[in-house]
Amino acid sequence: MKVIATTLAGLALGATGVVGVASATSTALPRAATIQIRHQTAGCHSWSLNGGPFKAAQSLKLARGAQVTITDNDVMSHQLIRLGGPRATYTLVKAGAPMMGTAKAPYASGLMPHMGATLRVTFAKKGVYTFKTTAGEDYMKGMKTTGEDNVLKLVVTVS
Repeated sequence: MKVIATTLAGLALGATGVVGVASATSTALPRAATIQIRHQTAGCHSWSLNGGPFKAAQSLKLARGAQVTITDNDVMSHQLIRLGGPRATYTLVKAGAPMMGTAKAPYASGLMPHMGATLRVTFAKKGVYTFKTTAGEDYMKGMKTTGEDNVLKLVVTVS
């Protein structure tokens, strides 16, 4: 009876170990993510990761070679600034509505110059990337906000 109990316990532990290994290896990191920047009354602007809650700070984990697509739907331009980590590649996919704002091409690296602009960021190397945005001019007069403006922060861990 002891032998059977020991064997069953061993099989149960072995099965748990196998399941643990299978789930650890089957959870591949995403190769893409989307972020949307919006205007809001409190704090001026915030961003949403993959349709999640809007907030000033976001973080995510991605696979090497992954891309993040950022759409600026705020009432002001934003420039993505890398604060730390390996170099990322910025591609301005769409400049947005040129009648909004005064920015003219050629645009600075990481700049989303007009409302509706889309920027794609590619992460070729493993590491922890940290970013912030700097906001430009308001496109529309009379936009009121309360409190201090949010500094949008992003941390991307690439494995």
